[in-house]
This record gives sequence, C-alpha cells and structure tokens, in this order.
Amino acid sequence: MSKDISNFLNWVSHPEELISSILYLTKHSTPVEKTNKMKGVGEMKRCYTFLEETSRSFAAVIQEIHPEIRDAVCIYYLVLRGLDTIEDDMTLNIQYKKTLLADFHTYLYDPQWNFDESGPDEKDAHLLMEFHIVISQFLKMNKAYQDIIADITKKMGAGMNIYLEKRVNSVADYEEYCYYVAGLVGIGLSKLFSASGLEDHALEKMENISNSMGLFLQKTNIIRDVNEDVLDNRRFWPTEIWSKHVNYINDLVLNKNVENATYCLNEMCLNALHHIPDIIEYLSSLRDPTIFNFCAIPQAMAIATIARCFNNQLVLDENVKIRKGEAIRLIYEATNINNVQKIIIRYLDEMHKKALTAKNDPNQKQLISKITTLRTNIYARTKFGPLDYLTKTGFLTILLFVFYYFGSTFYMNLGKSKISKP
Repeated sequence: MSKDISNFLNWVSHPEELISSILYLTKHSTPVEKTNKMKGVGEMKRCYTFLEETSRSFAAVIQEIHPEIRDAVCIYYLVLRGLDTIEDDMTLNIQYKKTLLADFHTYLYDPQWNFDESGPDEKDAHLLMEFHIVISQFLKMNKAYQDIIADITKKMGAGMNIYLEKRVNSVADYEEYCYYVAGLVGIGLSKLFSASGLEDHALEKMENISNSMGLFLQKTNIIRDVNEDVLDNRRFWPTEIWSKHVNYINDLVLNKNVENATYCLNEMCLNALHHIPDIIEYLSSLRDPTIFNFCAIPQAMAIATIARCFNNQLVLDENVKIRKGEAIRLIYEATNINNVQKIIIRYLDEMHKKALTAKNDPNQKQLISKITTLRTNIYARTKFGPLDYLTKTGFLTILLFVFYYFGSTFYMNLGKSKISKP
C-alpha cells in the first residue's frame, strides 16, 4: 500500500511524466508485443532470449532499431557480453583469463566453442555455456558484419588484458580504459550502421565522436555504481581525481568523508560532461530514425542519471536510479535532435541549481562555468514551442482537465445508456 501511495505521489509531483507515459502507451506496442515482433525463429530466437536475460535495458532499446541491422546488433552485444563475463570473473587464473580474452575473437569461428568454467556467482555464465548458439548466428551474418564484430572483439580483449593488472591512476588511464570497454562499442556500432547502408559511410570514420558516445554511457555507470564497485574492490575512479579529496579510495563510501567524497563525485560528473558536444554532433549526423532512437534513448537516460547523481550524497551509499515515469518520458521525447537538446538543457538546468548550492566545493566555479557554457551553446541551436514553457502546475492543470473531461463524458454516456434501456 505504501508503495502505491509513493507511486501516486510521484505521478502527482511530476505530472509531465504521467502525460508522457499516457501518450507513449497510446502510440506504442506493449513490451510483450514488441518483443514478439523482435524475436526471430530457431537459434536467433534463443539469442534474443539471451539478450533479455543479460540486459533488459538493451533489449528494450534494440526494439527501436531497423530490422536490417537488428540481428547484427543483437549478436554484437552478446559477443561483447560474453567477453565481459570472462573479464569480470574473479575465480579464473589470471594467465588463463588473459589467454581467453586475447583469443576470444578467434572462438567466433569455432562452431563448437562453449565455456563452462565460469565462477558460481557469474550471472551470465549460461550465455557462455551455450555460446555455440551465438556463434552459429554470427557465422550466418553478412561477412562485413562478421569482420567488424571480430575486429572490435579483438581490440577490446587486448585492452581488457592491459587493465587486468594495471590500475586506473591518471585521467588518461580512465579515458583509455573507458575506450577499451565502451568507446570501441560505439565505434563498432557506427561501422555496422554504415555497412548496413542505413547510414552514410562517413559515419564509420567519425571515431572520435563514436568513442564519446560509448564513454559517456560508461562513465555514467562508473559514477552511479561507485558504492558497489568500491565494496567489491573494483577501482574505476582515477586516483588523479579521488586523491584530491580523500586519502584512500575506500574513504569514498565512509560516512565520515561524505562532504569530500561528494566533491569528488561532482568532479567525476564534470569529467563526463565534456562528451556532450560530441554526442549532439553524432546524433545530428544520423539519418535513419530507428537508429537515431536506438542511439539517443541511452544518451538521454545517461544525462538524466548524471543529473540525479550530481551533488547527491546518496550515490555514495546506494545505486541511484531515475524514476520509471521519467524514463518513459525520455523514451517518448528522444525522437529527434531538437528534443534531445531540450532534454539535455532540462538536466543542465537541474545541475546548475545544484551547483549553486555547492558553495564549499573547490570546483564550484568550474562546474557552473561548464554547465552554463554547454547550456548557452545548446540553447542557441534549439527550437522551443509553447508547451516547453509550461510549469508543473500547468501540466497538472491540463492533466486534471483531461481526467475531468473524459470522466464526465464517460458518466454522461453511462447515464444515457441506462435511461435508454426499456
């Protein structure tokens, strides 16, 4: 009951999210219908089941993409998820793991290859145990797609090997690590989009901004998951940043250091914001609407998450997430570049308000300057309509009017039907 009350209060306090949710659900298929449309037959159907089991969020956005490229993107994700599962497995001997990571791209051409040596806590171990199914579908794909996926897998495996023993000390290390585990994903997707013919061939050459697309998502996850990562002895925040604020990385999650740890958190958010201009440039270059949605929705979710994490002490204690209604609103809105720019402006405004309250943060001036500059530049190229200036009170008024109108119409019709009965 208390959860229902909480959900109701969330909707009332964010009426714009309720309106977006209603509009979204009236125009889109239900998740089950979309999933059924997305699934293939035979082993490809099993691959989409793997996708749902390993990442529900990615399974959701892949539904938006053109059928020409959908299967290839699904297999691409599963291959890299398999590689990532091996990297994350702390039960494997380090030298054995290095061999697996270095050679993983070659296993894609072995129809019988499976892996059943994952640790008991690896949630995606079942994917590797049935990896021959993924390989089977990989080998049926267009050779251009195969070459792209194998090449990215080879480079990512090599990069993961570097950071098995190397720590993320400098900001340069942080950029390099994120490039290997996420930037390459963005670069590979651009190559797949170009190879499909759905996007211009120039896109595959835009490696810098493709890299930024992946880095922004990865950095968002690293910022959000700091509590879990530190407690699990995983270090992704660069020493160059956290050492300015605390003595040891574990100090980030201790209550006695919450003020300095929050300053560190804000500096990590500042680092992530540098990618926003590249994201806008990349999304502006896309011509296929399904690919645009596929790329834009995760970026919109990421900027919302960064804004939620910024100057938020809760991040140091738990995994902070955006509201479900907020997520639906972002999915509904992120359908063109102008809307995405409005989304970014909205969250930059939220961050600006928070930055103004962080008076003791040593980076306050830099934070405000960065946020203000980004907002000014994006605002200059964004078109706004009357609804964009509505306050929450305005949205709530519209919502109440809609409920009143449909409610009164329903009861009037109900009354007429009773009167007309003999």
